[in-house]
Amino acid sequence: MDAEREPVVDAEIVADDAPRHAVPAGDYGEDGVPTFEHVRDRIENRVATGIGAEELARATPEAQSVEDRFEARRQAGLDKLEEIRRSMRGDA
Repeated sequence: MDAEREPVVDAEIVADDAPRHAVPAGDYGEDGVPTFEHVRDRIENRVATGIGAEELARATPEAQSVEDRFEARRQAGLDKLEEIRRSMRGDA
């Protein structure tokens, strides 16, 4: 007969009017929609993080080396373009 018994479940009774999900105070309305202030704060935080990451990346020697190589390549391209323009005008 012991095999036919249902297992005992340890549970707690929850009132029907209790919220189904936890809503962080001040961040979301009762309907679960984030407040304007919460969204604005998240956006501002992401922008600040991005700006800080860019500033840190530019401060490293590796980043400066990449900037220097990029500028040298850009200048070489402009010089070549000017050379092509001169040859097409016949200024060679």
